[in-house]
Amino acid sequence: MRSLFATSISAYSLFFAAIPVAIADVSIDVRFSSGEASIIRDYYRQSPVVESKGKKRPKSVPPGIAKNLARGKALPPGIAKQMLPGELLGRLPAPRDGFERVVLDGKVLLVEIATQVIHDVLADVILK
Repeated sequence: MRSLFATSISAYSLFFAAIPVAIADVSIDVRFSSGEASIIRDYYRQSPVVESKGKKRPKSVPPGIAKNLARGKALPPGIAKQMLPGELLGRLPAPRDGFERVVLDGKVLLVEIATQVIHDVLADVILK
């Protein structure tokens, strides 16, 4: 009986000891597909952002934050993101679960919702 118990505990600990290693080795590489990037670029090429009277243009982010708008970096808390226009969202496939597409400082970002880590950046897409 004692031998069976010891064997069970040993197998149990080996199984669960391996889990953190397996999880740590998994990295998710999520990017805009070439089709998504093409749809986004075409939309903003055909529909440039135009300032209308009475509406304020969104503020640019400070230079230090602008430098950090890169793959693998997290967005700072409280940063003012904009959603993509509804017409554009209708042309795009739904983003992967747990991700969102946002506009920030003239760039379209693919951001992981839970961590706010940027997974991809389309720069120089939004023409002003």
